[in-house]
Amino acid sequence: MPLITFESGKLPEEVKEKLNQKLTKLAAEITGIPESSFWVFIKELPDENITIGGKSLKEIRKELG
Repeated sequence: MPLITFESGKLPEEVKEKLNQKLTKLAAEITGIPESSFWVFIKELPDENITIGGKSLKEIRKELG
C-alpha cells in the first residue's frame, strides 16, 4: 500500500481532512492506483520544535497574529 507522509506544525481538523482527501485523490490520479490503497499519515510536531531562520514556528505565529 502506498504511503503519503505529511509533516507540519499543529493543524485544524478541517485542514487535515482536506489534506487526506486531496492528497489521496491526486496520488491515485497520477499513479493509477486505487484511492482505497493509499495510507496518509499526518505527523504534527510541536510549534516550538520547528524553526525557520532561528525563530520557532510558535514565535512566528505570535508575530503574525
